[in-house]
Formats: sequence, C-alpha cells, structure tokens
Amino acid sequence: MTVLRIFQEDNPKTPVFDSNEITSEEERINTIKEKLQQLGVRFEQWETKEEVVSGASEEEILSAYQREVARLMCEGGYQKVDVVSLTPNHPQKDELRQKFLSEHTHSEDEVRFFVDGQGLFSIHLDNQVLEILCHRGDLIGVPANTRHWFDMGKNPRFTAIRFFNNPSGWVANYTGSDIASRFSRLEDYLTVAV
Repeated sequence: MTVLRIFQEDNPKTPVFDSNEITSEEERINTIKEKLQQLGVRFEQWETKEEVVSGASEEEILSAYQREVARLMCEGGYQKVDVVSLTPNHPQKDELRQKFLSEHTHSEDEVRFFVDGQGLFSIHLDNQVLEILCHRGDLIGVPANTRHWFDMGKNPRFTAIRFFNNPSGWVANYTGSDIASRFSRLEDYLTVAV
C-alpha cells in the first residue's frame, strides 16, 4: 500500500498528515497525488505487468513497459533509462543503503518506477519532510535540486526503472546534514505505517 506521511522537520515522530487515516483506496491515492503535485513532486501509478517481477532481465522489463517509458522520456527529455534491482543477498547492499540514506540533491529530477518491491523516499521541502512509501506500480519524480534520501531497508527487495537527463547516471550532491538520521527507516516505517 502506498503511503504518504508529512512531518515538520523538527518533529520526526508526529505526522501533520498521514494518508493511513483515509480508508478508501481510491480517495487515499488521489489525495497522495494531489498533495505531492501541490508540492511539485511527480507521482503516478502505472498498470503493472503481471509477468514482470524481480529477477526479470533489464530487456524484459524495458520491453514490457516500452510505451510508458517512451512517453515519459519524451515528456521529460530523459536521455538514459536503466533498471536497478536489489535483493537481500546483494553483496553491496549495506554500502548502497548508506550511500542513498544521506541527504542529497541531484542536478536533475530523480525519477523511479517501481516494477516490483518497495522503498521509502523522504523529501525535505522547506521545513517539512515527506515520507512516501512506494510500492509496485508507483512512479515518483523528485524535482532537481530537492533535498531527499532513500531507504531500501536492511534486506532490500525492489526493482525499479530509472530515468536520467544526465547520460552519466546517478550523481549525488550531499548536503552534509544529519537530518536523515532523525527520521524513520523502512523497517520502522512499515511497523508504524501499515
């Protein structure tokens, strides 16, 4: 279940908004889309391809989502697309988790479509922190130069299509802030949020 929680940056324990309080699935998703759009964050849900799950090759995944990928590349002017897939037995999972967990920005939008699995994006806008629990079928677009971090959890299990304007791929500009250490991790969040 996709979830949005919004916190004041100085109070990481009590959300000022929690989409878990909305019981209707359709209303909850529409509210999440509206709130994120108002804040300049792209959020879509794509129809998932049942035959495509973690473990599928990059070619299979990109072929299955060819129409959606082409539309988004045209809309956003993206020059490169790839697929990232992490599982609990990935040899660099701890190193990669730490790399993504520090607050950073990018000179381009960070756009991800979750083919399978889940991850927690935290976006630091002004004096608020948005936590977006993304699942299979969710697409998120964090605007360029926006402070954020991502938690894939201690035992990651996700496959995502990544879109880039920069042919070099993922390049982070770390802020040096420790704010991410004060907010939830995926494991804690799942216990609280669902």
